[in-house]
Amino acid sequence: MATDREGLLARYRELVEHDLPDAAARDRWTLRANHCFGRVLLDAAVGGCWYDVLDRRAGAAYRQLDDDRLAAAVALGERVLAEGDGLLRDLDAQSLRWRGKAPKGPRPS
Repeated sequence: MATDREGLLARYRELVEHDLPDAAARDRWTLRANHCFGRVLLDAAVGGCWYDVLDRRAGAAYRQLDDDRLAAAVALGERVLAEGDGLLRDLDAQSLRWRGKAPKGPRPS
């Protein structure tokens, strides 16, 4: 079981640090920074603002996720990678609502 968790942790990091930002830059997605992808995936995994659930002082937040939430975050990252900016916009808007912030306006063409 530890091997599965280590694989999920590695895949999460690869998605957030490389795969999603690379796809975002290539395809001109709304979000492009790795910390934004982390925010969106973590918020979705915990069903709210992640730092209301996880301890910001206890190290990397994604490492604090239980196995089910970690697997869900990775699966969602894979979905964003496959489906692109439309799904990402929806997830970002939900994340911002959980934080009491207004969703971003339409991106200029």
